[in-house]
Amino acid sequence: MKRSVIGFPRIGKDRELKFASEKYFKGEISETLLEAAAKEIRSYGFHKQKDAGIDFISSNDFSFYDNVLDTAVLFNIIPDRYRELGLPELGTYFAMARGYQGEKGNVKALAMKKWFNTNYHYLVPEIDDNTEVKLVGDKPIREYKEAKALGVETKTAIVGPFTFLKLARYTGEKNLENFKDAFIAEYVKLVELLRKEGVQWIEFDEPYLVRDLDEADIKLVRDIYNKIIDVKGDTKLLLQTYFGDIRDIYEIIISLGFDGVGLDFVEGRKTLDLIKTKGFPEDVILFAGLVNGKNIWRNNYDKTLEIINSLNIKSEIVLGTSCSLLHVPYTLDSETKLGEDYTKHFAFAEEKLVELKEISDIYDGTADGLLIKNQELFKRRVNSYDEAVATRVAGIKDADYTRLPGFYEREKLQKELLKLPAFPTTTIGSFPQTADVRKNRQAFRKGEITKEQYTEFNKNKIRECIELQEEIGLDVIVHGEFERNDMVEYFGENLEGYVFTEKAWVQSYGTRCVKPPIIWGDVSRKHPITVEWSKYAKSCTDKPVKGMLTGPVTILNWSFPREDISIKESTLQIALAIRDEVLDLEANGINIIQIDEAALREKLPLRRSDWYCEYLDWAIPAFRLVHSGVKPETQIHTHMCYSEFTDIIPAIDAMDADVITFEASRSDLQILDSLKENNFKTEVGPGVYDIHSPRVPSVEEIVAALTKMREKIDDKKLWVNPDCGLKTRGETETKASLINLVAAAKIIREK
Repeated sequence: MKRSVIGFPRIGKDRELKFASEKYFKGEISETLLEAAAKEIRSYGFHKQKDAGIDFISSNDFSFYDNVLDTAVLFNIIPDRYRELGLPELGTYFAMARGYQGEKGNVKALAMKKWFNTNYHYLVPEIDDNTEVKLVGDKPIREYKEAKALGVETKTAIVGPFTFLKLARYTGEKNLENFKDAFIAEYVKLVELLRKEGVQWIEFDEPYLVRDLDEADIKLVRDIYNKIIDVKGDTKLLLQTYFGDIRDIYEIIISLGFDGVGLDFVEGRKTLDLIKTKGFPEDVILFAGLVNGKNIWRNNYDKTLEIINSLNIKSEIVLGTSCSLLHVPYTLDSETKLGEDYTKHFAFAEEKLVELKEISDIYDGTADGLLIKNQELFKRRVNSYDEAVATRVAGIKDADYTRLPGFYEREKLQKELLKLPAFPTTTIGSFPQTADVRKNRQAFRKGEITKEQYTEFNKNKIRECIELQEEIGLDVIVHGEFERNDMVEYFGENLEGYVFTEKAWVQSYGTRCVKPPIIWGDVSRKHPITVEWSKYAKSCTDKPVKGMLTGPVTILNWSFPREDISIKESTLQIALAIRDEVLDLEANGINIIQIDEAALREKLPLRRSDWYCEYLDWAIPAFRLVHSGVKPETQIHTHMCYSEFTDIIPAIDAMDADVITFEASRSDLQILDSLKENNFKTEVGPGVYDIHSPRVPSVEEIVAALTKMREKIDDKKLWVNPDCGLKTRGETETKASLINLVAAAKIIREK
């Protein structure tokens, strides 16, 4: 049985691309050296996969920032504001990704959104009425030839035209219908060029096919691929789907004339049933996504082989990953502290290559003992069960999900107690994690300084941070989170049931990487986590101080979750632990508490029909469980970022928070209309500027954003804040941005 990988991690085994890119942004290295670092990363991936016996290796899965952005640039989808900067090609590319502020001009970055149901973010292409769609780049050809020169034959992976057209944002009067023919024509040109270069397989990635599709969508897919298939010649075409099943269009896809069709058997709940009931053509190769590309647990070979054996089809089957391995870390070889009792249960990207080989060898009858060894892993893991936690979850009552009194009565009490001005200003929580902060944390971890020294350093940083906020004039103060490495990992380190890695980095967007903790067993709180830091911060100021927590759904979604129990049960365990922390903060005089749910939408099923029964019906109550026990005078905040929230606004309002802050700046405040249409009762702070870009927003820019907000949001409910935490920003730009934010709020108050 042959083996296929949809895509390989690209940030570098030791985050080489991150560090090279950041040096390039600072002007410390040239574009040539950045390109050299990228080429070395690609070479590593090509050779690693070839050496592991992978038959279908992707090229063009590498990106300096994002593959959707790459596709936009490939087809000349570059808004005029970036062209007018007059930058070199790579400079224009990064201006679209990160924004630009310098001698050439001042522009914001493209909007950023979550890539389907993952924690990876893509850049949203902008197509205006004057956009000329044309093939101008050659990246797919260059990277195919590069792999070929290394002795590696690859399939060229491309974001499919249907997915690209559906994800793009149309900013003028024209829409998808006006541009589809031009896109089809240019994709056809690309296929013809790849064919002339001798490319044997072209992979069209079409994850949008797993969403709910209407007749217009289905017609568009037919129109696109009928024309592309007509020109393929001897080149074979693979239609690759992932993140779910393609129930709405399955019969059409398998009959269009593709040489291969890739289906997800991990998240595709109906994939197996579709094949069994609708059949599968014997002249089409089935690329079966059976090795999970999104989680780090070892594959259960018994279950995988059972699925393969039950297919009962005559066509060739290629064993593959369920999606790109971009969403998991590189390799367990980098982990030196976790014992074998733990690591034997995990498979990162390189280990998944081994799994593909072992499963295919077992299926082909050429492996002895591998199946028995794998079966041993799926007996109960050590330290994974806690009877007290199970009992507490079982004892949750319906009343535990409801906070009393109701929102409007609480709102009145809180305004009387806090006495905040109109348009209160605050930040989302974190302040810049400077080199000295990271050095202090690292020294403590290595035992080079005492706990007292570590604590004293952080207290000094907290005091300085509060003095800065008071100087700037912010109304609600935060302590800066200098003790935290990551908003999820930090809490995981203080909860039972978690294990942690050293270098298991996963790309979130651009150069930003996260190191998700692993939920190993039942979760509970060992001790208060944030209380002492918040108490100290409160002692440094007379202004209100926000306690800062991460919510249970985000902790779950930004961890690698267990697969032996439901994510609902895991989330409720975490919710009870965070509830204990909320009540301890309140008992220690913290009367504003922010419980971030940045990733609430991340695990939302991609099909609308599954939203409530499979997710929202328990995810929203899990958040309410965290805060339902506080006094009415305690103001509960939450925060969400970089997802599409407009279609779940009623569910967000049902979280029953008192204040919610949204990412909104990169998406041009599109969420405002939805808030107004749904009579959103919660007080709200749509982000007035983008913290993921190094540019400093002007006072006028923020005033314009607030003026637009006031058209849709009641003045009494509007807060003023950045769109996310400031952890990744520099101190100088942070101070300048916040000074402008406060100045803008004062101008609006005067109006």
